[in-house]
Formats: sequence, C-alpha cells, structure tokens
Amino acid sequence: MEGTSAAPLELGTERIGTLLRRYAVPGIIAQTAASLYNMVDSIYIGHIPDVGSYAISGLAVTFPLMNISIALGTLVGVGAMTLISILLGQKNYEAAGKVLSNTLTLNTIIGIVFTIVALAFLDPILYFFGASEKTLPFARDYMTIIILGNTFSHLMHGFNGIIRCSGHPRTAMGLTLFTVISNAILDPVFIFGLGMGIRGAALATVICQILALIYTLRFLADKRRFLHFGKPVFRLDKPVAKQSLAIGVGPFMMNVAASLVALFVNQQLRKYGGDLAIGAYGIVNRFTMLFIMICFGFNQGLQPIAGYNYGARQYHRVREVFFLTAKWEVLVTTTCFLVAMLIPGAAVRMFTNDPELVALSSRGLRIMNSGFALVGFGMASSNLFQCLGMVKKSIFLSLSRQLLFLLPFIYTLPLWFQETGVWVSFPISDILNIIVSAILIVNLFRKFNRLADGDDSSELGGAV
Repeated sequence: MEGTSAAPLELGTERIGTLLRRYAVPGIIAQTAASLYNMVDSIYIGHIPDVGSYAISGLAVTFPLMNISIALGTLVGVGAMTLISILLGQKNYEAAGKVLSNTLTLNTIIGIVFTIVALAFLDPILYFFGASEKTLPFARDYMTIIILGNTFSHLMHGFNGIIRCSGHPRTAMGLTLFTVISNAILDPVFIFGLGMGIRGAALATVICQILALIYTLRFLADKRRFLHFGKPVFRLDKPVAKQSLAIGVGPFMMNVAASLVALFVNQQLRKYGGDLAIGAYGIVNRFTMLFIMICFGFNQGLQPIAGYNYGARQYHRVREVFFLTAKWEVLVTTTCFLVAMLIPGAAVRMFTNDPELVALSSRGLRIMNSGFALVGFGMASSNLFQCLGMVKKSIFLSLSRQLLFLLPFIYTLPLWFQETGVWVSFPISDILNIIVSAILIVNLFRKFNRLADGDDSSELGGAV
C-alpha cells in the first residue's frame, strides 16, 4: 500500500511521464483484469455442455440492462472522482471528505431503487432487449443475481476509482486483481462443480465484489489518510450532490447510450440473423472491450493528473499529460484493429467451439473493428473534458458516436445490407467521432495557449 501523506502532492511536481506510468500502469492492469473478469465469465459460460451457444447469447441479451446499471454507478462515481481530484489539487481535504461521504449515500439510494424496479419488470425488460424463448432463461438466471448485488457493485467500483484518484493507484489495482483472481477461481466451482450453470457465474461475481467492498470501506474510514469519510458518514449534501451529478451526467448518458446501442444491435441482429448472431455480437463486444478497458486504464492515469493540475492552474502539465495519454491509447486501439484484421478466428475461439458461431463472430469482429485504429484519440479527448469538469463538451463527445452517428446507422443500414449493415455501422461512427473529437481538442488547446500557469481558468468553462 502507498503512503498516506505525500501522494496527492506529487501530482503537481513529478515529471508527467513518470506520473502517467505510476498512475496508468496500475489502472491498465486493473482495467485489463476487469475486462478479463467479464471475459472469464463468457468463456466458461460459452463452454457449458449442450447449451453454451445459447447461454452466451443469453448473456449478450443482458448487456443493455447491465449498461444501465453501470450508468447509474458512473453518474455518482465519476463526478465524485473529478471533484475529489480538483479539491485535492486545491488542498481542500475537508471538502473532499464531504464528497466521499456524499458518494456513499447517493450510490446506496440509487442502487436500492434500481434493484427494486429491475427485479419487478425483469422478464419484460429482457424480452425488450432481444431475448427469445431459448435465451430468456439464461438471461433471467444471470441478471437476477447480478441485480441483487448491484448496490455493492456500484459502491465497490465507485470507491475504487476514488482510492485511485486520491493517490493510491496500486491499492485500487490490488482490489481489482483480487476480484478477478477470486472470480476466476469461483467460476468453475459454481458453474461446473456445483452444477449452477450461468447462475454460478453471477454468484461468483457478486461474492467477489462484496469481499472487495468490505476492504474498500475500511480503507476509506482510516483517518490517517488525506481522504477519508467525513462525519456523519451517511450524509447527503445537496449542493455537493448537484455538482457531482452534473459532472457525472456525461459518462452516465454515454452508458445509457451504450445501452440503447446494445438494445438496437440485439433487436436488429435477432431480426436479420437470429439468436446466434446476438451471441456473435456478445463475443465481439467482450473481445473488443479488452482493448477499450486498457484505454480506460490510461484514462484513469490521466484523470488525477489532469484534474489536480487543472485545479492548481498548471495548464502546461494538463496539455502534456493529454498528448502522452492519447499517443498510448492510439497504439492500443491500433493493436486491436490489427488483431481483428489478421487473426479474428483465433480471437473468437477462446469463447466457443461452435463452428457457426465462430464464423459469425470472426466476420463481425473484422467488420466492426475496421475503423478502430484511432478510436483511442477520441476516448482520451472525451475523458479530458470530463476530468476538467467541462460537462457540456464531455456529454457531447460521449453521445455523438452513440446517438448522433451509431444508432441511426444501426437502424437504417440493415434495410439495404441486412445483418452486415449492423456491423458496418460501427466503423463509420468511429471515424466520424474521431473527426469531431479532433475539432474540439484543437479548440480547447488554442484557449490553453492563451493562458499562463496561474491564470484564472474561468474562460475555459471547467469545474473551477
């Protein structure tokens, strides 16, 4: 575990390259592990005897609902991380503790409400998201357990990000690795050993997250640290909640948009390709998510560095960390592009041995990722605006790819190109989003160039 006294201060003084390695590497490991966490579930589920292909299609049907759950968690967690990073840059530790306590209360309330509503209407929701009579039992079995544990999941993931932003990236990484390793151990025990099937995968996930949350709460209750729960712990400060939710609206809407995309994809693939086409999308999505999560790891390194230095009015350091992060993220997404183009079959065989599903997934992987090489730049750009509390730009970038570009293409292109039209929608939207991101970033840094370190940043329209 890292020390308790100097970690936030180094964000304003240490070399940017050193800081990015120090903060991004644990984030990359943690996010890669988190992606493997989901991949392990899919791999085990895809190999359940006799039903694996339909079980993995049932899992794919749950993506929209899981994205809504994630969206509610990010609504609170991302705003809290951004505010805490900026407040630590201002050395306002008391206010940071208030935001932390507020996060506990908000996540608990939202998690409980979501659990009640989702369980009450689970079957109609899953049918709406693309389930059929063959895939509904698998989707229902999995999501019932996941929903029951969603409050613990929101708290665990939200506080993990806050621990990282408060100067303890290795601790955050260690907690994520713990959930991944324990899940990989428990999955085969519950799925095959106890004969629980897809329910076993869900139960293993929830148990691991609860165990990680217990340690997380103890860590954040330690008053020796810069950041710890304020008193009373369960407090709801309306001004803090309003500001936190305002910043979190961008990633919240991005995840809601992702849910809408998954909904439309499932419905269109079921219409033009059937249940196995939905399963193919599930496999392609899981594989591509591995590279996206690596980029998220770089974004996690970017967030505390950019947020702290923006709060400290050291604008040259904000600019430097962005360009270094964007360079590495483009390298990651280019690697995904090359794998998808050159060896798609090898990638999808990790999830299934069904010949028809392998063929559908390989084709989908190649088409879907044909415009993926520069996506890393767009991801870094959207995250920078979020880190600086520039809510409108963050929301616009978050939604442009999903709502302005992708959804219309998913709806219209299959009218002419059938199932292929669904897959082609992704690269077209990626390219358009990269162009928009580049325009906004160029405009931002033109404004940065007019400011000297220490100047008032109000003209930029950020959080402070």
